[in-house]
Amino acid sequence: IMGFGSFALAKEFKWPPLIRITTAGSQTASFASSNGWGAKFSESMGVQVRVVPEDSEVRRYVRFTEGKEFELNSVTDAVSTMAIEGGIGFADKRAYPFRTVWYHNDTPWGFVVRGDSNIKNVQDLKRKGLRVSVAIGQAVMITAIKEALPAFIGWTPEEAEKNWTFIPASSYAENCRNVTDGKADLAYMSPISAVAYEMEAHPAKIRWINLPVEDKEAWKRFIQIRPTVIPTNMNIGVPSAIGVGALTSTFLYAVRTDMDEEMAYRLAKWLHLNYDNYKDTHAIAQRMSLKQFREYLNYTSLPVADGTIRYLKEIGQWTAADDKWNNEAIALMDRWIKVRNAALDEAKAKGVKIHWENKEYLAILEKHTKGIPVFMTRLD
Repeated sequence: IMGFGSFALAKEFKWPPLIRITTAGSQTASFASSNGWGAKFSESMGVQVRVVPEDSEVRRYVRFTEGKEFELNSVTDAVSTMAIEGGIGFADKRAYPFRTVWYHNDTPWGFVVRGDSNIKNVQDLKRKGLRVSVAIGQAVMITAIKEALPAFIGWTPEEAEKNWTFIPASSYAENCRNVTDGKADLAYMSPISAVAYEMEAHPAKIRWINLPVEDKEAWKRFIQIRPTVIPTNMNIGVPSAIGVGALTSTFLYAVRTDMDEEMAYRLAKWLHLNYDNYKDTHAIAQRMSLKQFREYLNYTSLPVADGTIRYLKEIGQWTAADDKWNNEAIALMDRWIKVRNAALDEAKAKGVKIHWENKEYLAILEKHTKGIPVFMTRLD
């Protein structure tokens, strides 16, 4: 029996003939970068890699979880938590557990003024008459500028409404250009977007308002409103942004919990050891380094795949403290899944129409989920 067991443990691992990765649409960096490293993986391991774009986050989630059409899903922290907690279009879908197998990329976001502005630091924003640009069609951006930024400086949204003048913009680009055009004093934007480089070349230039990463109390207030963002000193994008305190929104590669642990282990190992071979296949592939992943692990509240943990322990990049928060993350995810699916079962049993816009169903969902903590960036 011992001999058979030893043989079973030692048998050679075999990759499946096809690994399927799903990402956002075909025009996104996530799609392009996944094709980049996927081609290198295919070449070195003899495994076919297929990258499938799916614009609808909800449909992609269903195809990934229920349909099991893909092994990996490139998805943001924000969408991941929305899927687990039943936000908006996810509210009428069954909840399934997932794990992070590796870090994909991040998008930094910050607050910008024109280079000749007399606004020098974040506390200078506490003034009456400040003109603040708002992209009216972007719900997440509206929340950041109207609620989260005021919270950072110690204001309520009502105080911001009372003291600031919001300048509407019909698009993201217009929202940004309002600053260099002199229509607004402040805008929320990403330093890696094309319009940022355009603004950098403006005669007056631009300047980023530092949100000090070390100000944990201010960040705790910000994160109460934007729970999954991570404080960071920007290190990518236009030169004026480099080193300035801001926030980042993260993409990760998620796997279902039914992925073979050995496969997750070997995938994590390959992504680490072959980084130099694939990092130049796309600009954001350079964000897939072990260093970036380790920094992400210092903040995330989403659980990591067992195979990835085993590899990180082997190379000294996983600690007992990581075990603690990861186990807590698993328990919280399991708790959410249990109550989310119980709400669906109750609604079905009562003949209530299960739809994310049906108030009767949402009341049942709220009853089941009330009081459960949300997934939130760790600032300990």
